[in-house]
Amino acid sequence: MRGNNFRRTAKWEEVLKEMGRTGLHFHDLRHTGNTLAAQSGASLADLKARMGHDSDRAALIYQHATRDADQRIAEALNARVRAEQKKAEKARKRKINDG
Repeated sequence: MRGNNFRRTAKWEEVLKEMGRTGLHFHDLRHTGNTLAAQSGASLADLKARMGHDSDRAALIYQHATRDADQRIAEALNARVRAEQKKAEKARKRKINDG
């Protein structure tokens, strides 16, 4: 279905008017859906399949950086560092006890 056919068949402008919205394009919904999919952890391959694209470039458009993602990354890195520190501390104590 082409964009113009969709707008006419779905009565897009009328529906937007009923919702009190203007300037919303159908592609905006697609962009939002794919951005949310990317934020949920979808891989590049998942996004490409979902969108029907072969291009990494097209899928990367939806991989927006967000503060929430940045915070999750920082927390995950911190957890990894702390886990490694605990392992090193246990190994050090074991070495002292064995030696």
